[in-house]
Amino acid sequence: MCLVNYIFAPEKPVTTMDDMKTRFTLYGFGFVLGLILVFFFLGGKKASCNWMPNDRILNIISQKKISFDSDVKQIMVSSTIDSLDLMMILQNGDIDFSKSQVKNEPCRNYWIQGSQDQKNLVITVELCDSLAVVKTLKQLP
Repeated sequence: MCLVNYIFAPEKPVTTMDDMKTRFTLYGFGFVLGLILVFFFLGGKKASCNWMPNDRILNIISQKKISFDSDVKQIMVSSTIDSLDLMMILQNGDIDFSKSQVKNEPCRNYWIQGSQDQKNLVITVELCDSLAVVKTLKQLP
């Protein structure tokens, strides 16, 4: 046996299973370390992923000052609907973009139907630069 082969030869042959186990261990360690770093840097912030159009518009509406039209206030007084129901629609509602007027200037109008418990409620919201006004409130049969 040659001295060079004896010095540089591994003590035991490395199998592909040992190599794969090492790779998965290193990958798992890096993945867990990355998760910890992401939660450390983004944990205290109000980071959100509003990628869908419905979520984006509802997020924009929630950042504006919200007011109610006088007709909506009268409907709320005469029925069992209160402002909390309308705020739930503005947070979790479903926007029907085919019934909305999204290209209006200077204020866009959105047709929003309630979700879950407020399925039978529909509101229209006029979204301007600094204000969102709930213009109409309808109860579907």
